[in-house]
Amino acid sequence: MSNGDGSAARAYHDRTKHSAASVRSSGHFLDWENQPRPFKIYEALQPVPTPATLAPLDMTALDAIATVTSETSAASIVDLPTLTQILRLSAGITKRRTYPGGEMLFRAPACTGALYHMDLYVVCGELDGLAAGVYHYGPHDNGLARLRAGDHRGVLAAAVGNEPAVVAAPVTLVCASTYWRNAWKYQARAYRHCFWDGGTLLAHTLAVATARAVPARIVVGFVDRTVNTLLDLDGTREAAIALVPLGHGTAAASTPASPLAPLGCATLPLSTHEIDYPAIQEMHAASSLATPDDAAAWHDAEPVPALASPAPAGTVVSIRPHDDATRAPDRLDQVIRRRASTRVFAREAITFEALSTLLDRTTRGIPTDYRQPSGAGSSELYLIVNAVDGLAPGTYVFHRAMASLELLREGSFRREAGHLGLGQSLPADASVNIFVLAHLAPMLERYGDRGYRAAALDAGIIGGKLYLAAYAHRLGATGLTFFDDDVTEFFSPHAAGKSVMFLVAVGVPAKRPGAR
Repeated sequence: MSNGDGSAARAYHDRTKHSAASVRSSGHFLDWENQPRPFKIYEALQPVPTPATLAPLDMTALDAIATVTSETSAASIVDLPTLTQILRLSAGITKRRTYPGGEMLFRAPACTGALYHMDLYVVCGELDGLAAGVYHYGPHDNGLARLRAGDHRGVLAAAVGNEPAVVAAPVTLVCASTYWRNAWKYQARAYRHCFWDGGTLLAHTLAVATARAVPARIVVGFVDRTVNTLLDLDGTREAAIALVPLGHGTAAASTPASPLAPLGCATLPLSTHEIDYPAIQEMHAASSLATPDDAAAWHDAEPVPALASPAPAGTVVSIRPHDDATRAPDRLDQVIRRRASTRVFAREAITFEALSTLLDRTTRGIPTDYRQPSGAGSSELYLIVNAVDGLAPGTYVFHRAMASLELLREGSFRREAGHLGLGQSLPADASVNIFVLAHLAPMLERYGDRGYRAAALDAGIIGGKLYLAAYAHRLGATGLTFFDDDVTEFFSPHAAGKSVMFLVAVGVPAKRPGAR
């Protein structure tokens, strides 16, 4: 593989850590007059309209996030209504709220700072209701702006080294980030957010595809330059981070003999001026793949072995998920439309059954090209329990294989939770804080610098599932940033050598979701 040996990823991760000292010394401020536009809008492309009315999804949210869609050789056709529903519930606008002086638009997935720097592109053959082409999905108008006419699936097939799911897919989504739309607030740390926010979005994509009985998986191994050129992305300001083949049908046509030319499609300016953060470009370049052989080698690499945690040394509590009769019944589309990010938690307890169901349903696996679908991946969950009925307050680690929580330290840690969550009140007030920690060393050893993308995406997808599971229980949730090394130290010695990648606070909202 052409990407590096993991040293660039480790250096980037260390360079972008938060600490109390780094936050205090930062001179960064938010230039509201220069805040980026939240949408990518093409100046001259007339969007293809998508269906306005879509059928409800016939699957509960908890079933959808728990199911790992298996690959199948049977034909699975994707039509325009199916594609539209996947796009809208992955990246579309779900709510609009007016206030004096403006309007607030709520999107389907959670996103750091509500800055929505992720975009979805469609590469498809002829679909029922949509001509073959390359399209950009516009959440602002629910339209598909056609960038290229014709069937370009063969370009993707070559870019992924003929990965079977992409080769056979009638349509493939490409998830991409425009860095500045997030770096305006988060600076060089925004590259982490490409995969955190891409992960929460793709958690929706996988769940909706499951509910529509469409096979889907996440593909991270691809030739970056080829995919970016196909989508008319320059690879410096904006770049593709993951592919999602949908369905199974006729194999794509072969790759054109001549390389694709950039299109140079004009878009509305994001801001009056943009600030470049070289660390983002350096990290992306260090983790890029240059040839189809590099992509094939990525897919052929042996999966990272399942995490081998030490045998429990403390009290072990088996989780008690809700059974079929008592599990939250809300459909996936209902939960996605209800989802938000809680701004204030009431200091009230949630049930142990609800927490157990969250842990059970969000850790059953993710279908990707860098591990087996049943594998545990690079992530491990650590918890600060503040108020859960039937579970002692304290710190815990979740043992997925044992379906149990190991008590690390008993006691009240609300103050510590608030500190670890960047000194905010939300984690101190939440019922439980769930930290996703990664074993970066084996991921970087096996997959090079690109393994950092996979580890961060893993955490983001788990975070997105936790959001949906919480709102399925009519609880609240919010994703938070953190003091990196303080989190590892707090959960050590058990967490020694691991890196925190995501934090979700879950609890009872002070104002219930949906209340006026």
